[in-house]
Amino acid sequence: MVKQLRAARTRQALVHAAAEIFAEDGYALSSLPAISRRAGVSAGALHFHFPSKDALAVEVEGAARRTIEHMVADRRPSAASALHLLITVTRELLVTVATDAVVRAGFKLSVDPSRKNGMGFGCWWRTWVCEQLVQAQHQGELAEGVAPDRVAAVIVAATVGFEVLGAADRDRISPQHVEQFWSLVLPQLAAHDSEFAGAVLSDS
Repeated sequence: MVKQLRAARTRQALVHAAAEIFAEDGYALSSLPAISRRAGVSAGALHFHFPSKDALAVEVEGAARRTIEHMVADRRPSAASALHLLITVTRELLVTVATDAVVRAGFKLSVDPSRKNGMGFGCWWRTWVCEQLVQAQHQGELAEGVAPDRVAAVIVAATVGFEVLGAADRDRISPQHVEQFWSLVLPQLAAHDSEFAGAVLSDS
């Protein structure tokens, strides 16, 4: 049991250290020696848990996805609708990008051109966003002519954009910035008037 706990802590330390370095330097410039040093773990221990840098990157993306999945599960019971859930999760996620290195690295890795198979996390996020918009459309929440896939692309682009801003200056991401984003987008997106948009933003 003690060995298992130690191994789990070592693995967690490696994932967190890798996320910090991936978020700071990008995938191509990150190195396993730098990750092991930041984690305070020997090179041998690193290779025991992760045989390659790509394996570490995949695990970081998986950890980022699990964080968002837990966020969705926590917010779903109190969400009034699919659109409300999307706004709530996106609002919280964009702020989390500024404070959580794993989530921030997950988004950065998903668009890093140096990774051949680095779209797993990004594709999952876009699929989830699109699914919520399709459900909102079925529930009559979207304005006429709004295409869920096109709106999903805008929201995903905003997410990545906030990650870039957060990497340059953490103070440039705040709840107020995210609310401004939705205050501009929601009136064009929802089949309700601007008063509804304000109510949803205040409830989020």
